[in-house]
Amino acid sequence: MCIATILKDRAVFEVKGADARRFLHGIITNSMEKAREGEALHAGLLTPQGKLLFDFFIYAPPRSNGSQSAAASERPESEEETRFLFDCPEALKDELIKRLTFYRLRAKVDFADLSGDYEVLAVWQTDAAPALEMAFRDPRLPALGWRAFAAKGAAELMDDLPCERGDEAAYHAHRIALGVPEGGKDYAFGDIFPHEANFDQLNGVDFNKGCYVGQEVVSRMQHKTVVRKRIVPVMAVQEGQVLPPFGTEIEVEGFPIGKMGSSTGGHGLALIRLDRAAKALSENKAITANGVALRLKKPDWARFEIPQQAA
Repeated sequence: MCIATILKDRAVFEVKGADARRFLHGIITNSMEKAREGEALHAGLLTPQGKLLFDFFIYAPPRSNGSQSAAASERPESEEETRFLFDCPEALKDELIKRLTFYRLRAKVDFADLSGDYEVLAVWQTDAAPALEMAFRDPRLPALGWRAFAAKGAAELMDDLPCERGDEAAYHAHRIALGVPEGGKDYAFGDIFPHEANFDQLNGVDFNKGCYVGQEVVSRMQHKTVVRKRIVPVMAVQEGQVLPPFGTEIEVEGFPIGKMGSSTGGHGLALIRLDRAAKALSENKAITANGVALRLKKPDWARFEIPQQAA
């Protein structure tokens, strides 16, 4: 049976206007062409040096029946008012809107905080779309399930879904098990490149679109032979041990090779220098975090190599 929960640490705001699609396309890591009606994309906004400042989902709500005249429907989108909903970390909502406003210049776009009207739901362990008007498959990885924007008071609406009621901890355990990182929980914003957060692996970057803020750095990393540092799944070697919290140094004989991200019990995610991990394992040295020995795992979706302990 599917599981559903409200993600209370997420916020919703709107970007609307005749230039909305073009404006966003010119500054984010992904292509706004993927934000077709009723669909969403995952993307980031970078510093000029290519570091991730924000990550978010952008959703194109279905247009109401009869909301357009025949003449309006024949006009190019550039002449129409287009609307997109953002699903972003609640703690960074105001800062993200401020940054978008900074880039707006003369673009015909407006921003509206809708957190008082909508909340974000997550639904997983089902292939069937939930019976919600604004639901979309998680664009990072289908196995993550679905997300949806629902009117405040969604707790009542959730009673009508054929799903068990979960909580945020259950959702993040599901995400961690799949090896999918999340900003603010597995890495600090402003300190990491998109490739290190696996944006290139999880549909967060479009390498065929034109320029955007930080694009040159991302392009250079894409053409490197190896990205040395990535967020990867880790687990405690000894059953029953609990992994240490976010930010804990990961070491090999006292030499740092990474930092812990989020975890649940003996499973978690960590930002690891893969070349240093490979060298340690080739020399049969333990990788530890606060005394807990770690084993690295490769998620099914990864198209890069993760060093493993020799048999």
